[in-house]
Amino acid sequence: MLEKIREGSQGVIAKSILVLVILSFAFTGVSSYLGSSTEAAAATVNGEEISESALEQAYQSERARLEQQLGEMFEALAADDSYLASVKQSVLERLVAEKLLDQSATELGLRVSDEQIRTAIMTEPAFQTDGKFDNDRYQAILRQLGYQANSFRDMMRTDMTRRQLVASLVGSEFVLPSEADYLAGIQGQTRDIRYHVIDATPYIAQAVVSDEDARAFYDANLAQFMSPETLSLEYIELNAKDMANDVVVTDEEAQTYYDENKQQYLKPEKRLAAHILVNLGDDESAAKAKADAIYAKLQAGKEFAQLAKTESEDTFSGEQGGQLDWFEKGVMEPEFDDVLFSLSNGEYSAVVKTSFGYHIIKLLDLQPGAEAPFEDVKAKILAQLKEKHAIDTYFGLQQTLADVSYEVPDTLSEAAKELGVEVQTTPVFARNSAPAPFDKPDVLKAAFSDSVLLDGMNSDVIEVDANHAMVIRIKSHTAAGTVAFDKVKSGIVQRLQQEQANEVAREQAQELMTAFPSTEVEFVTKTNAGRFEQDIDGAIINKAFQMAQPADSAVVDTVALASGYAVIVLDKVNAAQGIDENMLGALKQRLNAQYSEGSYRALIATLKANSEVVYSSVQ
Repeated sequence: MLEKIREGSQGVIAKSILVLVILSFAFTGVSSYLGSSTEAAAATVNGEEISESALEQAYQSERARLEQQLGEMFEALAADDSYLASVKQSVLERLVAEKLLDQSATELGLRVSDEQIRTAIMTEPAFQTDGKFDNDRYQAILRQLGYQANSFRDMMRTDMTRRQLVASLVGSEFVLPSEADYLAGIQGQTRDIRYHVIDATPYIAQAVVSDEDARAFYDANLAQFMSPETLSLEYIELNAKDMANDVVVTDEEAQTYYDENKQQYLKPEKRLAAHILVNLGDDESAAKAKADAIYAKLQAGKEFAQLAKTESEDTFSGEQGGQLDWFEKGVMEPEFDDVLFSLSNGEYSAVVKTSFGYHIIKLLDLQPGAEAPFEDVKAKILAQLKEKHAIDTYFGLQQTLADVSYEVPDTLSEAAKELGVEVQTTPVFARNSAPAPFDKPDVLKAAFSDSVLLDGMNSDVIEVDANHAMVIRIKSHTAAGTVAFDKVKSGIVQRLQQEQANEVAREQAQELMTAFPSTEVEFVTKTNAGRFEQDIDGAIINKAFQMAQPADSAVVDTVALASGYAVIVLDKVNAAQGIDENMLGALKQRLNAQYSEGSYRALIATLKANSEVVYSSVQ
């Protein structure tokens, strides 16, 4: 086959096609250098595009947030494509709202100064240690989030400008004292009630349900007797973690690895840095000139620590004579890092530029690296070697699994034979009740795909977790459908008997309500009943708080219970007691938040109504 391809590629036609392909790539490259973009827009807001990549990035962030918030529940939800589509749509709506706010803020001339951004960063609790700005923590968080200092400041500027507009609107919301007082009075009410329960259980034995009655109910309510789609899978599973348990590594192998990789077991050199910082600001040339002037003062014999206190624009380190912290190589920005680790003890640098501004860096002290003894790292090396051997074996077996299950797509037996493992079988399960790890979204999606479910083919290799994969195929499948009448008949009969018994209880409740108050039936009395009474049926409490306030006489009504009926007598409505300022304050905050949310939604709706928003994705 390869020989024929090589022979064919030597022909004139093949060479012509090759030239066309090369030209197409060349034009694509030129296009990218000219700055044109073929990326589709997810939406366009007044001519400004929201790119698909921006939508995808925001969507993945939202997925990660939901996964962290919902835990295992999210995996079940994520198996439903319609749920994920709704999440993506809500993310797109949020991006559209943000774009509308940004455009409106620009029209109103709102802006945020560099000093405001710097203050916001310095006072952000996430960047502080013991209540003080921690530059190391700040840099580490930026790296974790994937931001450069400049791009983070730009994002802060956009966000703070947007918040100016939103705050000017929602900050004007207020709650009248009378509103909070009225709502607190309603919520704090209690009621004096009496109630009598008529239990339907004794009447169940008297209920008669014929086969025809049960069948008629079944035919009229088929939607209630639908069974979900179920399936059972065959699968081959590879897990490097399990393989590591069978790997044997000798002490001699560990010693050899240690001797060959001693650089990995060096405690890294640390350096205590100090600096004098001049922020870039709006005028970069002026900042550079100021930094050069400070450097000239150092050259003239001025003390570094004193100049840091008086000249450095890093307030926190300046108070400490410019001292920052102990740093390992690679922690700070490359420009800062390279200079710091080139200095001799006590030496300071020339002016250095980073994304923060212009620095003069001084090395205050250093801790040289040291070699960790073999015995201290032996256990770690043994674990590393076991894991490495297992992962090497895993990837080899994974490739074999992928090749054989693809080449022989209608059985897993051949792949199992090649790998020396057994084909395993799952119990029967529905989409929303899959056992682990088959409840993973990728596994469920493959299990219910056309190629596996309808065509009976092996799936592709599915990455379940890191170094954990499987191939699945269908073993049995039952389509969703209506459960046979014989299987649900007894349940229908019980239900109809309960309904008949409840009807008898309802009639007795109506008679008792009509006869009230001239009745000898005993009622249970509850004074000062609140909305969340634990010892009274919730249906009784809910009904009691729906009944009209008594005037000259008690108010009487009935309510259905799970098994029976209750007659309720409302004697009195009691005014709320014990409303204090803390309660009113919390209520005002809640109302204010509700009003602010309503105002924000109204603002977005108004901006959208007066704008041209075109969606081209996730609709």
